Amino acid sequence: MLERVGLTPRAGDLVETLSGGLRRRVELAKALLHQPRLLILDEPSTGLDPAARRDFLNYLVDLREQDGLTIILTTHHMEEAERCDRIAILDQGKLVALAPPRELKSRVGGDVVVIQAFAPEQLRQKIEERMQAKTTLVDGTLRVERARGHEFVRDVVEAFGAEIESVTFGKPTLEDVFVHLTGRKFVWSALEESK
Repeated sequence: MLERVGLTPRAGDLVETLSGGLRRRVELAKALLHQPRLLILDEPSTGLDPAARRDFLNYLVDLREQDGLTIILTTHHMEEAERCDRIAILDQGKLVALAPPRELKSRVGGDVVVIQAFAPEQLRQKIEERMQAKTTLVDGTLRVERARGHEFVRDVVEAFGAEIESVTFGKPTLEDVFVHLTGRKFVWSALEESK
């Protein structure tokens, strides 16, 4: 098992002398000793640096693809969730969605336009009245789901440029899906970083 997780050269080392990423590999090796068909992991990459997180996730993908192992994991890292076959989104303990990532993102109506404004509530009313665009106010920013978002950005800047601090748009992310489904921003990552 040490060979499978790439720890054979460190077999004689005490676990407490290993880096966080190598410790996670030891934990995974222990969990796999009895060759389970199901592996349940609770935020397995917490505390890992980006390179160790990527290596660990690649190893989980290998386990799934080569051994047919079913892996259930909880995470607040959207890039981890993106790699899963199916995602369950929980909001305040309730299941609000269960689907593959691509299907979840298709539920968002087109591009996502995020507008930072000096007076977001007033701008929200103006955009809804003048452009017939449904907007959502989330943590002081306006969010608009719209097909052909680049055209909407042009139009909103032409109409309200002096009231806007910044505008961005892009294809929906899993965070956008969370906002779409719950009406509020996903905050776990900010909480985790402040610890």
